[in-house]
Amino acid sequence: MSHIAFIGLGNMGAPMALNLIKAGHQLTVFDLSQQALAKLTEAGATAAADAKSAVKDAAIVVSMLPASAHVEALYTGEQGILPHIKKGTLVIDCSTIAPESARKVARAAKEAGLNMIDAPVSGGTAGAAAGTLTFIVGGDTAILEEARPILSAMGKNIFHAGDSGAGQIAKICNNMLLGILMAGTAEALALGVANGLDPKVLSDIMSKSSGRNWALELYNPFPGVMDNVPASRGYSGGFGVDLMLKDLGLAAEAALFARSAIPLGELARNLYSLHSKGGSGALDFSSIQQLLAPAK
Repeated sequence: MSHIAFIGLGNMGAPMALNLIKAGHQLTVFDLSQQALAKLTEAGATAAADAKSAVKDAAIVVSMLPASAHVEALYTGEQGILPHIKKGTLVIDCSTIAPESARKVARAAKEAGLNMIDAPVSGGTAGAAAGTLTFIVGGDTAILEEARPILSAMGKNIFHAGDSGAGQIAKICNNMLLGILMAGTAEALALGVANGLDPKVLSDIMSKSSGRNWALELYNPFPGVMDNVPASRGYSGGFGVDLMLKDLGLAAEAALFARSAIPLGELARNLYSLHSKGGSGALDFSSIQQLLAPAK
């Protein structure tokens, strides 16, 4: 089994790292949160004092960070870790970031003699905990095959989207659609409730009709309709509003670069921006239901 350095132990990173431990890998972990580090050390990982220390003797480096700036700072910043990683090491970044940032870091990694892929994920915190994530990979085919056993310990589906940055583009498209679907689902449920319907009955009807979608069936945004989703625990945990807003911003950047029209994506971005400014940025993104809830 491999010695893996895992950097970034948030809502997604922590359960992913735990699944690598369960698969028998030796992990050295780093995060700015001492609480996150403590949780992983209890599971058998070794906590590092900083990112440079974490990667010192690692055969594989995995990172899961919030945004482009964090990834660039980690690898290529003034205190970047690329010079501290052994040549030939496999580097997997699972963050969702701008495609150009992924390409920039991949170029720097290649110059440093490292094998890097971008592998953003889909499946949310539930998929991260269950080890059923979908990995959307950008990079060389041979490097993906080297990474496949590691990815398989954390996920169920692995797709090769293309060269470096392609994984990010595919992920951005997916999350833009997810944001649109969640907002549309919340709006439809709000309309039904405003007209006297039971949200669970309406959800059951739409789940067996042409309006069925992932948000409605597996991540229902209306409180009390579905167990074990953020909506039924005060919208805590899950995928934050501000993270969805970040991804919708990445979609807007990609659309501007490619001169592609995304009117629904922009509308969803505006809705999530309004929701975030109302103080809900830390809540799960399904809390957009609160913005669209019928007036009492």
